[in-house]
Amino acid sequence: MTSFDAIANHIQQSTGQRLTSIKLAPISGGGINEAYHLRSEEQSYFVKLNTPEREIMFEAEAEGLTELAATQCLRIPSLICSGKTNQHSYLVLEYIDCQPFNAASSKLLGEQLAQLHQIEQPFFGWHYDNTIGSTPQYNSREDNWLPFFRQQRLQQQLTFATKNGYGHQLQDKGDKLSENLHMFFEGYHPSPSLLHGDLWGGNAAVDPTGNPVIYDPACYYGDRETDLAMTELFGGFSNDFYDSYNSSYPLDSGYKTRKSLYNLYHILNHVNIFGASYLGQATNTLDQLNAELT
Repeated sequence: MTSFDAIANHIQQSTGQRLTSIKLAPISGGGINEAYHLRSEEQSYFVKLNTPEREIMFEAEAEGLTELAATQCLRIPSLICSGKTNQHSYLVLEYIDCQPFNAASSKLLGEQLAQLHQIEQPFFGWHYDNTIGSTPQYNSREDNWLPFFRQQRLQQQLTFATKNGYGHQLQDKGDKLSENLHMFFEGYHPSPSLLHGDLWGGNAAVDPTGNPVIYDPACYYGDRETDLAMTELFGGFSNDFYDSYNSSYPLDSGYKTRKSLYNLYHILNHVNIFGASYLGQATNTLDQLNAELT
């Protein structure tokens, strides 16, 4: 039995609906997983594949999608099933014919994300360790944001970078920043929000009815500014989105500086996943942040 035969059987068991005349079409755009549009005469699904040992990554993603959907703040693709075959681990979601944003849908996304972030969460961290891209992301419970971000975000990425051979370029600069991290939080005390965790332009779209959709999360409870910062790292979000978010849930003035700090986490992660092509951006960001300390 091929992976797709096993996946089709699992879909039928999960939905109670028979699949006939199955067709598969690859979907481009992801750098970590394979993706496919699985169609039958009756239904249509989005399927992600990776190696069997990555099953835990899909389990955590499924947990994040489920928790995001439970808030009823934003449209989240419905979870169908996940599992593992001899050849692959897999995650199956409803298939959504995604469209680009316009002014109205951008505004709505800003409002809905602000609603999500205003739901009070009990601690920083999460009940699951997950991944950011293919990198482990640890989410041990912490009652204070600063030690959480220092230890489980910044220092963890620096540790991975040292193991990957970039310690000489990054560790001293990173240690200086870590030791003085409190200076970026004077007078600012974030509350834990449920975060998407990887909210760049490739992980948000619009359904055919005009509703924003977010997917591929790396969820945890953290400072809401990290989600907003990520939207600025690679672009793709309009002024309508930011104006709408700020109207619903205004950002602290210190966000303008902290967004570079929060995006350093993702830049370091790109160094650890994709290599030295991101090293210059990482060292420049560290230099700019350390310059803020003087």
